[in-house]
Amino acid sequence: MPKILFRSTNNKAELVSFKEALLKGQAPDYGLYMPVKIPKLSKGIINSMKDMNYDEIAFTVMKEFLKGEIPDDEFKSIVKEAYNFNVPLEKVRDKVYIMRLDEGPTAAFKDFAARLMARLMHYFASKENKKLTVLVATSGDTGGAVAAAFYGLKNMEVVVLFPEKEVTGRQRKQMTTLGKNIKALAVKGKFDDCQALVKRAFNDKELSGLNLTSANSINFGRLLPQAVYYFYAYSKLAEANEKIIFSVPSGNFGNLMGVIAREMGLPVEKFIVAVNENSEFPDFLESGSYKPVAPSRKCSSNAMDVGHPSNLARLIDLYGGWLYDERDGSGEVIEQGVLKKKPDMKKLRQDFVSVSISNEEANETIKNTYEKYKLLLEPHGAVGFAALEKAKISKDELVVCLETADPAKFPDEIKKVLNIEPKVPKSLAGLDSKEEKFEVISNSYEEFKKKIKNKD
Repeated sequence: MPKILFRSTNNKAELVSFKEALLKGQAPDYGLYMPVKIPKLSKGIINSMKDMNYDEIAFTVMKEFLKGEIPDDEFKSIVKEAYNFNVPLEKVRDKVYIMRLDEGPTAAFKDFAARLMARLMHYFASKENKKLTVLVATSGDTGGAVAAAFYGLKNMEVVVLFPEKEVTGRQRKQMTTLGKNIKALAVKGKFDDCQALVKRAFNDKELSGLNLTSANSINFGRLLPQAVYYFYAYSKLAEANEKIIFSVPSGNFGNLMGVIAREMGLPVEKFIVAVNENSEFPDFLESGSYKPVAPSRKCSSNAMDVGHPSNLARLIDLYGGWLYDERDGSGEVIEQGVLKKKPDMKKLRQDFVSVSISNEEANETIKNTYEKYKLLLEPHGAVGFAALEKAKISKDELVVCLETADPAKFPDEIKKVLNIEPKVPKSLAGLDSKEEKFEVISNSYEEFKKKIKNKD
């Protein structure tokens, strides 16, 4: 069986294997890797998932991309080890469900990607006796999930960048209390600044000896595991031949890559792209012109404070367009979000509806869902639920809203809205009293570069 190859969205880089795409993270032309061809799953295979556990569904979906790269028995063992927690599906009303993606070790949906990705990177690096430096920019939950997933792994150094003033205390402590092979840097800036520093480092020849790779969703290895929970929800809730709608809280658009599941054959009717006050995507769908929100707007759903989502380039690529960042010779971004070629806007508008939710609307949703359904949402899940309400979907449609984090990661917001203290899950117990260690740096590439070269 021939391997699936990956191309860059900028179409100026050589084709690579899954392993190469995983370990490189970003293509050398600054594009993002996409499969040349997305494998299809038959209706029979998708229907058979009804009787599978989560790890079995994950193996069935992802093995299609790893054929010829890792033996099935070894991959099956890796997947089973990665997914040893529950994925609750809670009925809210009619045919509307909440899928809680917050039961993993860091109480956030990023665990689904980080745990599998860390194990695959470690597997391939160990085979080549290679040491990797993993760079990750985070707007909230990614950093903690990646730090936990890679913590203590031999031959793996992790550098996490986060915007100094825009993560919650518990989100920050998940990154800054581990030590060992995890280094945390607080950047005086926005998430988009952190992301730009990481992207530039990959093509810096002076850093080639560090074997840099990315744990952000610019890495396809981060996205593939996130396609799995869409299959899982469908398999447990849908009737025969029924279609499904997903409401997806979206920041850097990695979570929206359920489009990979749809391209593999999952019968998705529509995606509701739920964003906070960073409204670049709904504005784009409406006008057909793309303009990043710069600087990004600070919201209570802080992990979604992204004014220029990396994975929008992948989405536009899937619909026949080309979005890229204009750079100078040193890799410095001159202009963000240049739409060189328009995608099929008619098809995009048919497949996606996007809604921007204000902080006030998110808070009102937290209050209403708690009072009406005894359902406790945190700000990101509230954005997803509020967007569903605004989208006015028929009550006969099967809808799943993604809840991306445990409410206990946002105690101040929950207390402000509901005047209650959210219950702390075991995964966060004791975190508040742990000692932190991190450095604060300016939004300067040269300063960042010195920090990752200096291992102290």
